[in-house]
Amino acid sequence: MKSIKDNTEKLQKVLANLGHGSRRELEALIQEGKVSVNGQLAKLGDRIDVQTQPKIRINGHLISTRLKEQDICRVLLYYKPEGEICSRNDPQGRATVFSNLPKLKNARWINIGRLDINTSGLLLFTTDGELANRLMHPRNEIEREYAVRIFGQITDEQIRQLQKGVQLEDGPASFKYIQAQGGQNANQWFNVVITEGRNREVRRMWEAVGVKVSRLMRVRYGNIYLPKGLPRGAYTELNINDVNYLRDLVGLNSEEKSFLTPEQRKNKYKRLRAKRPSQR
Repeated sequence: MKSIKDNTEKLQKVLANLGHGSRRELEALIQEGKVSVNGQLAKLGDRIDVQTQPKIRINGHLISTRLKEQDICRVLLYYKPEGEICSRNDPQGRATVFSNLPKLKNARWINIGRLDINTSGLLLFTTDGELANRLMHPRNEIEREYAVRIFGQITDEQIRQLQKGVQLEDGPASFKYIQAQGGQNANQWFNVVITEGRNREVRRMWEAVGVKVSRLMRVRYGNIYLPKGLPRGAYTELNINDVNYLRDLVGLNSEEKSFLTPEQRKNKYKRLRAKRPSQR
């Protein structure tokens, strides 16, 4: 008997691919009863076939389910300062990373992972939901490098422990790489590499061996580095080579066009200063 092809996908995946947020954010919206399909409240686990053109509403607003193949995949590199959160809105009125990003028409910036409020450094955003989802998935083991400042002395045994692995409440974790970078007095700097990006993973690993982190900054994601000269709270748009490097990492087809103009591609320094940090 010939099998019938299943064209359905999980609702949160479809919405993420359409640029309406991360899967985590969309799962929360579904659980809160803010998403409906064909007039019925959606629930986690629902699957849809976009080819049937279902009527999907988020917060009562009808959305388009047509994928715009002509859209160009864009990726921003943002220098997140301490004190900003990685949510679009905050009931407490705290500053969010989205407030400094350029405005889009018929698209949304999707953050590729998160940094907690007290962590600064490199944060990537894209208009491509599938790219964001794949880059965040633990199975791809993409390296994230951090500069970490700790207070006090650390022993060789503690270093070995962090390399071998420590037990966290959500499972074992270890640094793929750890290297001392010097310091002054009781403040010591290290560079560390992880490949999962769990919530507060770097801080919790140091805490597991009795060490307190006093400063944390992400400096690299894959082979994308935080550029020198980029001010805190500012962004730069990645060129097509860097975008395709990220797409190739997770098995997506290369882009053939870039959103950047030829002049912007030539003058990287101007692109770095395309958006100045807001004054607070």
